[in-house]
Amino acid sequence: MNLSLANSFMKEALLESRLALPDCRPNPPVGCVIVKDGRIIARGHTLAPGEFHAEAAALHAIRHMDVTGCALFATLEPCSFFGRTPSCAKAIVASPKISSVYVGILDPHHRNRGKGLEIIREAGIPVEIGVLEEEIRPFLNPYLLGDE
Repeated sequence: MNLSLANSFMKEALLESRLALPDCRPNPPVGCVIVKDGRIIARGHTLAPGEFHAEAAALHAIRHMDVTGCALFATLEPCSFFGRTPSCAKAIVASPKISSVYVGILDPHHRNRGKGLEIIREAGIPVEIGVLEEEIRPFLNPYLLGDE
């Protein structure tokens, strides 16, 4: 996918992430879109704690669609661990519908830090990191947890 098109879809994911606030707190306001044949077929943002994260919400929206070869755009690295909700990285891998993943920024949380992307890459799904990073980082940084 060319950079201009990837940036356009990530902008949509960033717009979606703003819809997560304030209900998503203390989780970060993440946005996600799923694209098939150059058009957005699903959107998701992080819901209240214990409910869907952005990627899970978007995957849930396409659960009954007969689609394959979709690209997933997420503003933040999909989570690698099971907390209040299952791992988004593992949900992406479990979906035969997703064939590529584009991520805005890595999650600095000590339980992630690239582990979500590692899960996805190990499953053979290509990942591109840093799409629209210069716009996403200033928005997400105040909500992210680092060393703990």
